[in-house]
Amino acid sequence: MSTRTTVVWVPDWPVVAAVRGDEVAPHLPAAVHDGRRLVAVSTLARAQGVRRGMRRRQAQGCCPELVLLAADEGRDVRLFEPVATAVETVVAGIEVARAGLLLLPAGGASRYHGSEEALAERIVTAVAQRTGHEAHVGTADGLLAAILAAREDATVPPGASRDYLAPRGMSELAHAAVQDGLDARVGELVDLLGRLGLRVLGDLAGLPDGDVQARFGRLGAWAQLLARGHDARPPARRRPETDLEVSCELDPPAHRVDIATFMGRRLAEELHALLMEHSVTCGRLQVAARTDEGEDLVRVWRTDTGGLGGLTAARITDRIRWQLEGWLTAGALTRAPEDPEDSHPVSLVRLALTAQDVAPAGAEQGRLWGGASGGDLRAHRALDRVQGLIGGDGVLTAALQGGRDVRDQVSVRPWGDQTAPPRPADRPWPGRLPEPAPATVLVEPEPVEVRTAAGEPVRLDDRFAMSGAPATVRDARGGGRGRAVVGWAGPWPLVERWWAPGARRRAHLQVSLADGGALLLSWQGSWMCEGAYD
Repeated sequence: MSTRTTVVWVPDWPVVAAVRGDEVAPHLPAAVHDGRRLVAVSTLARAQGVRRGMRRRQAQGCCPELVLLAADEGRDVRLFEPVATAVETVVAGIEVARAGLLLLPAGGASRYHGSEEALAERIVTAVAQRTGHEAHVGTADGLLAAILAAREDATVPPGASRDYLAPRGMSELAHAAVQDGLDARVGELVDLLGRLGLRVLGDLAGLPDGDVQARFGRLGAWAQLLARGHDARPPARRRPETDLEVSCELDPPAHRVDIATFMGRRLAEELHALLMEHSVTCGRLQVAARTDEGEDLVRVWRTDTGGLGGLTAARITDRIRWQLEGWLTAGALTRAPEDPEDSHPVSLVRLALTAQDVAPAGAEQGRLWGGASGGDLRAHRALDRVQGLIGGDGVLTAALQGGRDVRDQVSVRPWGDQTAPPRPADRPWPGRLPEPAPATVLVEPEPVEVRTAAGEPVRLDDRFAMSGAPATVRDARGGGRGRAVVGWAGPWPLVERWWAPGARRRAHLQVSLADGGALLLSWQGSWMCEGAYD
């Protein structure tokens, strides 16, 4: 995958920050060293033959008047903050990859400002006016292409990043090594690829994925991903507004909901006062607690958006009470003593509330096609009201999570709960059914008969090979009569916990029927109907 990325680059930032921090005259050539070699060189020094990687004595031989300055990462980051703040006047969220380099998703920002070129012009102007520094902006698909485009003040058309990178030397990968310690490893990889005859990025991009992973490991796969114009991950936005947090210690520890809720009410009032004092709203509310056994409990709740009356102290208290009921009353926290008869609830020793996704009041982004409708607002109010009457777990919503079976991929959680699903959906799940998912999943699988054209039962052996092609399916939905099969796909074998004695072996089969229906079948010694497709 590739994300349309805009990069803001201030050339030679370590030198710029060092010159400003040490008050060096701007007309003198300067370079930054780490005690052994030069890590950054000014434009004036490069004009006299000084290059990165030189030893200090060699550099002074090329340029006797060269001013050598010590590297200081803390200074670089501290002095770069005004540049980041200037960019945030144009774009709401940015990611600081390293001092001197900013990333931001280009899609929404370019649409807001009219075009990617207009966005670049606004950013360059804002940085120049507010900080006096010269910034370069580039936009492309993928991190590496965007960084190289910024060094040329270019915009690479969508879908053209791979061709843009193909003729460039393998050493260009060093520009994307923004993590600490990664530049040395990338340098070793570039040297190895060169000795193997891979000189340009197009050579690496054209190799088979599996061969690169097997020969060069994760670093090689990362380099190939960048060479193809893709991203290891999209840019992460930095929020201009900081989270607001209030907390208190529970002394004595609380093991009852009413005692902990009483303290939570005070925290809710303090947090609400902070929000009002800063004139901000929050998109999510985090409730955190610590037990007397040192375990940290965290749950995030979505707050209302636009027109639901605001996040009042009473609404915050409701969410605290619901969460405490889930942690204390439901028995989720029970001490595991040596003697089971001595089991008793765990107590809470600390409670904290955090307002996340903080934004100025009134600056909330509206919907693409207008605000929330009256029906939406009434539905939200009704759900909140019901939840307030019967508790947080009384109103549940379904969310997608990772899993292999159609039932495993559904996670049920309370309305408004923003906690990540227990099993991430973006992880690999070997044996997972291909899309699309069934429109209807039966609560309990129903037995069916699958037969061949000769009337013989279709069975699967130990290697999941079918005894024959399915021709008819007899199930309760068809009134007990055989329904003709016009197409089928599978079977897809699935073996769970194969290393354990009770390993679960099954297979799934999709069949389309002559009457227009389609079924998802599973085999575990006999055929069962798991769901139906529209």
